[in-house]
Amino acid sequence: MKYINKPKDIIYPLGLALVLIAGIVIGIKLQQAPGRPSLTVYPRADKLTNVLKYIEDQYVDTVSVSTLVENTIPVLLKNLDPHSVYIPASELKAVNEPLDGGFDGIGITFNMPNDTIVVVSTVQGGPSEKIGLLAGDRIVTIDGQNVAGIGFPQDEVVKLLKGPNLTRVKVGIVRKGVDEIMVFEIVRDKIPIYSIDISLMLDDEMGYIKISRFARTTYKEFIDAVSKLQKQGMTKLIVDLRGNNGGYLDAATNIANEFLPEGKLIVYTQGKARPRHNIYSDSKGQCTNTQVAILIDEFAASASEILA
Repeated sequence: MKYINKPKDIIYPLGLALVLIAGIVIGIKLQQAPGRPSLTVYPRADKLTNVLKYIEDQYVDTVSVSTLVENTIPVLLKNLDPHSVYIPASELKAVNEPLDGGFDGIGITFNMPNDTIVVVSTVQGGPSEKIGLLAGDRIVTIDGQNVAGIGFPQDEVVKLLKGPNLTRVKVGIVRKGVDEIMVFEIVRDKIPIYSIDISLMLDDEMGYIKISRFARTTYKEFIDAVSKLQKQGMTKLIVDLRGNNGGYLDAATNIANEFLPEGKLIVYTQGKARPRHNIYSDSKGQCTNTQVAILIDEFAASASEILA
């Protein structure tokens, strides 16, 4: 498997094109195989560099180059395939959290109906559960700041509730049946994000495992789940990948390896400037004698397709 009319509006695409293409050129140069002819993109990169420099030096208004670049990169990437996206550094940590297996926070899920933060559930064993927060509690203040009924953005709520491990946050709670606001001081902790949503026996022989994503912890979670099911007599297994839109490649290939005899090609990767790299099974699988069925749907993609 292989993987506008205003001067300001015109300046944005030019500035981005310059910086991004210059970066691409440098990357290509670093990855170029020995003996490969030099590419002819450098004159174009120089031209774009000059445009950006000219804008900085001569444009009538003050221009923030970093803002110009950040706002324009998505415009440039629209000319590529739908899966080519730009993630700003400020958002990268949040994007990676589901794949890294956890984050630092208070351990709740919430909704915001009628502009009010309502606790949907608490993470089992997490700091919010330990201190006594309940599903249905309404959070009205965070560290003394009112967050209810004022149009407070959800992403800002997340920023206030998350924070470094072992730091503290005070939340004011309105609870049904309690007249006064209850204030809880919660110590943030590492909140795990699990990849295996369900693991159980459907009958005396058939096991079922639901994998929601392929994260750093997925393979270990899978092995633990399989071991428990095999102790219960599992000889057949359903792996449910419906809605799983992918994640880390090695998580998928490691799981695939559990079902295959030695020497089977699982997948290969190959890039424009990278040679083909084959990944084979190594015969150390725990499920080579297990009958398996994979469930997928239109939302199962990337690493899910590789495993399937």
